[in-house]
Amino acid sequence: MKNISVIGSGSWGTALAYMFDKYGHNVTLWSWKEEEAASIIAHRENVEFLPGVKLGENLKVVTDRAKAVEGADIIVTAIPSKYLRLNMEAFVPYIKEDQILLNVSKGIEDETFFTLSEVLEDIFPKNTVAVLSGPSHAEDVGNSMPTACIVAAKSEECAQMLQHELTNENFRLYTVTDVKGVGLGGALKNIIAIAAGICDGIGFGDNIKAAVMTRGMAEMARLGKAMGCHTETFFGLSGMGDLIVTCISEHSRNHKAGVLLGQGKTLQEALDEVHMVVEGVSASTAAYNLAQKYNVKMPITEAVYKVLFDNADVRILEKDLMKREVKAEEFK
Repeated sequence: MKNISVIGSGSWGTALAYMFDKYGHNVTLWSWKEEEAASIIAHRENVEFLPGVKLGENLKVVTDRAKAVEGADIIVTAIPSKYLRLNMEAFVPYIKEDQILLNVSKGIEDETFFTLSEVLEDIFPKNTVAVLSGPSHAEDVGNSMPTACIVAAKSEECAQMLQHELTNENFRLYTVTDVKGVGLGGALKNIIAIAAGICDGIGFGDNIKAAVMTRGMAEMARLGKAMGCHTETFFGLSGMGDLIVTCISEHSRNHKAGVLLGQGKTLQEALDEVHMVVEGVSASTAAYNLAQKYNVKMPITEAVYKVLFDNADVRILEKDLMKREVKAEEFK
């Protein structure tokens, strides 16, 4: 049993807090909004972001930063990429060097193009930083559906400790040491999910959607290799597994945003309708620039970027990709 603090009370943070509490850990959930915390405490439910999942009576909900992390063995960061640095810098006075930081958010920081684990390492250079990622929608975890994920840490000993402590009958964890690769895969797959959603929104068949997913995976692995990650990481749970679920699930906000774009909605209209953070939007800017920096070809990512920020017609996925020069299939 561990003392676990979950920083961020969105759907994913709430689902993990619920699960950790259910399986015997001492859990504190931090929210930045007084009214949200009060609502969760009153209803024992996150009505806005994870309705229908009843939280245990022992799960504490706080807004005070010092109380949120006091005595924690593991501090789980579940904050959208856009707000991660700002929020965690405010926690610097309260987090001790022996507390493990476990990032569960997915994305790339806008200004630095850091993975989120690198953001935490930048803020907390003396702390151990690990990552949990994989095909894991909050709704399934909150409803105790079987889920398998990756936990990554540069130290095998740390990864195995987290695996041992956090695995339960409904939540299975595998370990790797490629922290950057796991974080990068979790960010890049959201871009491909937007592309898959656009295909569905336009009304294309399953054939092109499968092609977009497969060739999108090639792009993810190609950029990862150029950035020093392990190629095999992208063909595991935190890459391919997460890509599949994000491209096909009804719970996927990135896929839903893509569908709305394919149906003719503007980006802002799509974001307003999804009502939650669509990480693939900001990740597409980072990936587009990283592809240029490392001289990596990423045509699907480039097409999504142009739809989002250059007002390109959504059918660019058909026009540009299908008319590219024919070649042998490759993943390098």
